[in-house]
Amino acid sequence: MEPSPSVLDGAFWITAAVILFLLVLSAFFSGSETALTAASRGKLRSRADKGEKGASVALKVTDDSERMIGAILLGNNVVNILSASLATALLTRLFGDSGVAFATLGMTLLVLIFGEVLPKTFAITRPEAMALRVAPIISIIIFVFAPVVGVVRILVRGLLRAVGVQADPGSNILAVREEIVGALSIGHSEGVVEKEDRDRILGALHLSDRMVEEVMLHRSKIEMIDASSPPKQVLEQVLRSSHTRLPIWKDDPENIVGVLHAKDLLRGMHGMMGDGKVEEAELQTIDIMTIAMKPYFIPETTTLDDQMRQFLRRHTHFALVVDEYGSLQGLITLEDILEEIVGEITDEFDAEAQLPVRKGEDGNFYVDGAMTIRDLNRATDWTLPDDEANTVAGLVIHEAQTIPVKGQVFSFHGFRFEVTAREGNRITGLKIRPL
Repeated sequence: MEPSPSVLDGAFWITAAVILFLLVLSAFFSGSETALTAASRGKLRSRADKGEKGASVALKVTDDSERMIGAILLGNNVVNILSASLATALLTRLFGDSGVAFATLGMTLLVLIFGEVLPKTFAITRPEAMALRVAPIISIIIFVFAPVVGVVRILVRGLLRAVGVQADPGSNILAVREEIVGALSIGHSEGVVEKEDRDRILGALHLSDRMVEEVMLHRSKIEMIDASSPPKQVLEQVLRSSHTRLPIWKDDPENIVGVLHAKDLLRGMHGMMGDGKVEEAELQTIDIMTIAMKPYFIPETTTLDDQMRQFLRRHTHFALVVDEYGSLQGLITLEDILEEIVGEITDEFDAEAQLPVRKGEDGNFYVDGAMTIRDLNRATDWTLPDDEANTVAGLVIHEAQTIPVKGQVFSFHGFRFEVTAREGNRITGLKIRPL
């Protein structure tokens, strides 16, 4: 049925123009919502620090996300409902009762394509750039709609509270650390972030979650000096050692009375070189306790982040770790903490040391039992759990609920573990293969 010419009057075209304008507003509200919610606050903060006013406004607008979304949804619903009502009235004039169906179908397609999908797709491709442009306008809309949005917020929270839900929008916002961890994981899986970069950043973020007992050198591996040893023997031990600082014990290896630095020993010997050399008789007169440093003890429950700060504050790189009873458990250095960030650090003294993990030609990984699970995961990109144990050997013992013998095989967490070496009650070698 053809519409009569009298129907296509000025009012018809004005109404049609208003509907198109409302569709443009709908697209603006939809795109603004997507841009402001998807924009990275970190990137906006960076732009704001560079002096971009739009970024500062965008940050202010997104500070109260509940109010922002309430104002945008209010505006979006008003223009969508109004455009649908006008389209129904317009098409009813043209086609009678059939105009309702035409208006419903037509406005659904127009709003879906031009008012929702198109603007949201455009906004999600460049959220920060669009957020900067729409933020000033949205801030005015928020101010205008503030009374209505405030009433709606009270009503919504009251209804939620009535059904036992406590509305707190801030509680669901991810912490900054969690956002960084998630972004790194996604970036690495998509090939944008290199594994080494991901590991370094995650290592720095996790320092506050890890204790010194997890990375310390166990007391069974500490090289120590007996305070009763002759100075010549102490000198030989210091020269043989790959370490510059050695703990000194007296009467009992648990009784640490000092820490000898190789440079302090050299300074003591240099002070005796009045004639340009040090005789053996002169060497015997050196009292290592007078040149040793006072030992620095820390509890094993200290976090790596706190301990690094203590090292920097005290201008020292070496600490002895004790348990709650004061018994020596191990030692930790600043290098140990830095290795949690940058990975294994070697120098000319330990560059030839055998790697704690190596991949064999048979596809198996040969691992030192004392290697930490975290280091193994970092080296192999595995995800073995480290909640119940710090070392690979500890994980096997925990899962086996016994101390395995050489040759025993276990399968758990998607891996096959075979004990290849054992010394006493310690598992010193493992062969691991993903299942």
